[in-house]
This record gives sequence, C-alpha cells and structure tokens, in this order.
Amino acid sequence: MEYIAQDLPKAGDTVVVGMSGGVDSTLTALLLKERGCHVIGATMSMWDGSIPEIRSEKTVKDACFSPGEQEDIEECKKFCAANNIEYHVIDVAKEYKAQVVDYFKSEYRKGRTPNPCIRCNRYVKFGALLEGIKKLDIQYDYFCTGHYAKIVRPTSGILRTDKTPCMIATATDITKDQTYFLYRLPSEILEKVRFPLATITKKEVFELAHKANLKAADRAESQDFIGAEYFDVLFSDKPSVPGDIIDLDGKVLGRHKGIEHYTIGQRKGLGVALNYPAYVQAIDAKNNVVVLAPNDALNSSGLIADEFVWPANVEPQEPITAFVKIRLASRPVEATIETYTPQDDEEFSGKAWKIMFKEEQRAVAPGQSVVLYQDNVIVGGGIISKVIK
Repeated sequence: MEYIAQDLPKAGDTVVVGMSGGVDSTLTALLLKERGCHVIGATMSMWDGSIPEIRSEKTVKDACFSPGEQEDIEECKKFCAANNIEYHVIDVAKEYKAQVVDYFKSEYRKGRTPNPCIRCNRYVKFGALLEGIKKLDIQYDYFCTGHYAKIVRPTSGILRTDKTPCMIATATDITKDQTYFLYRLPSEILEKVRFPLATITKKEVFELAHKANLKAADRAESQDFIGAEYFDVLFSDKPSVPGDIIDLDGKVLGRHKGIEHYTIGQRKGLGVALNYPAYVQAIDAKNNVVVLAPNDALNSSGLIADEFVWPANVEPQEPITAFVKIRLASRPVEATIETYTPQDDEEFSGKAWKIMFKEEQRAVAPGQSVVLYQDNVIVGGGIISKVIK
C-alpha cells in the first residue's frame, strides 16, 4: 500500500490536546504551542468513587482509573497556566464506567480477556471527551494526543472508495507504537485527529521535555487500566464462583477461585503443583472450568473474530493477506483473512472472519483484539471470539 502522511496542524490552527499529565501529552501541547497553534488543553475526569478508595503510591502513579487523577489534573492546570493555554476538565465518569469498567468486569466473568485501553479510546477519549468539547461550543481544527502513531491517506491498495479515508500507520519509534490500541477509531473521526509524536522517538521526547524543564518528564508513566490492588475490590459487587481446574484429559487438578481471576497464558497464582510448568490453556465459562496444559499446548493455527471494523466501513470482498497482531506486545505474523460461516451451535456478534496464521501463535485469548496491517497501515481489526487449535 502506498500512502501520504497527513500534515500536522500549522500556525494559526485551533487544536484541542487530550492531556493526561504525562510527558507525551504535555510535550505534545508544548510543541503545538511553539508551532504557533491556538492550543486548548482538555483532560478526562474518569474517577467516580464507585469503588472504595485504596490510596497507595503505585495506584496514583501507574493506573488510569484511580483517585490519583486529581493530582494529574492539577499538574495539567499548572502547565497550561504557565504557558497561556486554555484548559478544561471534561467529566466522562458515567461513560467510562459503562463503556470500560462494566465491560471489563463483564468480559472477565465470561472467561474472556478484555482490552480496556482499546475500549476507552473508541468510546471515551475519542468519543465522550470530544462530545464534552462540543457541548462547550469549542470549535477546533484538530484533536491531538500524545499517542505514538501516524495518520495517513492511502493512494493505492485494497481500499477502494470515492474518497480515500484517513487511516492509522505505525509510528517511527516502533518500540512505543500504540496503533494496536487505536484500530477501532472510525475514519470520520480520524479526519481531524493528528499525532504530533508520530516521527519522534521516546528518547527524543524525554530529551525535549527535560530541555523545556517539563515536570511531567520526571513522572512515572501510567501502565495499567487499574492498580493491581483494586482488582479484587472491582469484582466485589458479585461473589466469585469457585470451580474445578482440570488438565486436557479432564482430570481435576485443583480448585479455582473464580474464572475472572484467570487469563489465557497465565502461569503464576494457579495454586496447583505439577511436575511440569503449567499454563492456563482455556477458560470454559459455561462449565466454570479452568484448563491447564504444558506450554506447547497453547499454540494455535488460527482464530475466529467478530465485531470487525474496516476503514471507511469497506470490507474485503475476497480473502486477503496481512500481518496480524493478537496483542500489543506480539510480533506481527503473516496470515490469511476470509469470511467465516458459523456452524449451527456458534453465535457471533456480527459478521465473523477466519484468520489463519502462517506460523502458529501462542496464547491466543478470546476477548483480545486481532489487528490487521498492510505495509504498516491498519486495514482492519476485530475481537477474538474462538481459537483454532
């Protein structure tokens, strides 16, 4: 696929910057200000106090959903005031709880492994936040964030429409690339989205931030949706249902404390002693069973995915080949993608697609996303529903 990278905002453009208090979004706002843009900062307020507060250093520093967000907001306010940047806090707590927190709990209780960041980007950061900006009657030319990704427009390839849509391409710093988290953003939203850090490495970001004496350069970066100490509290609204832990032959090995505490590929915290390294190979929510197996039994030749999204909603009319990622940290692997006809006992959310890997993949987890790339540009993606062993 051939494509043209879309220009960043120019001097005089009005730009809303989604700010978290971290170094990436703070530097993004500063770089745009230095370009001569009229910058408006906006931060999402997500914490609603719906679960009991547990204060700890780790919670404040390392999680998106935490009572520590007020500290982030105060830092954003100080930065914007010091740089003559208009600033707003947008309350998205209701939408965040419905679209991310409740979804997260529901998926785990179904024996699936959700990705809250993908859900948040689609419905909150590039959804509810922008709706909040609209309600304030703020007119803007672009919405920018500190994500490591590029906005491009294809000039050739499988996508054929009257007007080629904006699409997402991988960042220059591939070690920090965040396109996997962004694949569900609709093409119409991408028209006004730009990522100023697209061609900057993380090392350069820190160098620029330290040179500008940004306090955000010394902050620990958020890594998790929620702090580990909050996990049990989050699921305390319903009692966990213990069940059997079995091997591939159905032999009972022990008891699990509730399927929401397990995920495919997990090794630690299983509470079972065996004479070989054992991993979670499958989670049977219907029968409330966790299946353990040796490492090599976690390999899969393919998967079935549904809830697919395609750029400009144009789906392939014939099988295609692409490189796919089954999780953020996985290495892209070549695969063939074609429509799938469900069997009589199968149910999917929307049209299902069959993806067969050129080389087996380990620990494919239902609930996670499979994202398709051609020439480093996202050409589609969906939610993993079933694994083909």
